[in-house]
Amino acid sequence: MIRAGIVGGTGYTGVELLRILALHEQVEVAVVTSRSDNGLRVDALYPNLRGSIDVSFSKPDVDSLATCDVVFFATPNGTAMLMAEQLLARNVKVIDLSADFRIKDATEWSTWYGMEHACPDLIADAIYGLPEINRVQIVDANLIACPGCYPTAVQLGFLPLIENGLVDVKHLIADVKSGVSGAGRKAAVPSLMSETGESFKAYASAGHRHLPEIRQGLSLVAGKSVELTFVPHLVPMIRGIQATLYAQLKRDSVDQLQALYEQRYANEPFVDVLPVGTHPDTRNVRGSNNCQIALVVPQGGDTVVVLSVIDNLVKGAAGQAVQNMNLMLGFNENQGLQTIALYP
Repeated sequence: MIRAGIVGGTGYTGVELLRILALHEQVEVAVVTSRSDNGLRVDALYPNLRGSIDVSFSKPDVDSLATCDVVFFATPNGTAMLMAEQLLARNVKVIDLSADFRIKDATEWSTWYGMEHACPDLIADAIYGLPEINRVQIVDANLIACPGCYPTAVQLGFLPLIENGLVDVKHLIADVKSGVSGAGRKAAVPSLMSETGESFKAYASAGHRHLPEIRQGLSLVAGKSVELTFVPHLVPMIRGIQATLYAQLKRDSVDQLQALYEQRYANEPFVDVLPVGTHPDTRNVRGSNNCQIALVVPQGGDTVVVLSVIDNLVKGAAGQAVQNMNLMLGFNENQGLQTIALYP
């Protein structure tokens, strides 16, 4: 039995980790930290976990976390980098759901995240945890940088086109919508449902923190720099991401593109390429670790539109983190993640 720790267990990604790991037959949740809720039983804060999680919140402490085999950081940016080095030195595998180790250039990371990186030398050791690209490296990793929710939906959508050199990588567009849970579990007026309900808006259109992460990932696949226009939007729903992606085709028909996507993701347990003429819906993946993708070439022109949907808290965060853990520890990749999406 593997002992798992969660740093930052009171946020939405933290409770999703708890929900998923509670169903994992090979994992015992041994440590869950929260400074503000220290001493409180986890199931007192989250009654949905009654009978499934029998542990109380404790303060973050390296010694107690070092008793675990793997530690997840479901924390704000800037936290994992303060503890990761110590845990790795004590042979604990670290899976960071924040952005601390995603961007390989520490200077660029500091520019986007507004703080100096505490352990820049460790960035090179971190494996970017998108299994559909880095599965082999993840298996042998000790430190995982889990992708962001927007980058997951966008990269999975663009990946087959760029791998096969079918599109102009200087003119990519990602028009992406997210539910309000992406803003985290905090008292912030802009993300209150009474503020977001009956409303729909773009934000950070001049430059979002996930932009350099997406560009970095797609550039590595392309073997050259890509240019991406990325505009996120906030929609009045709790969870889910819908990415509408545009690229200019160099060649190929829609039938060939469909076959290309189906072949690329045929052996990926959590990517589902839908039939021609289908439009994915965020509710079809809600609560699951699945990404559903559909594509179309409108009016038979030279623009391909890729539609990619995920649950931002599962495939975009906690589920993907557990998928990485399964690969790192030699479990079946889908263990604990076989939940069927909630409908309606």
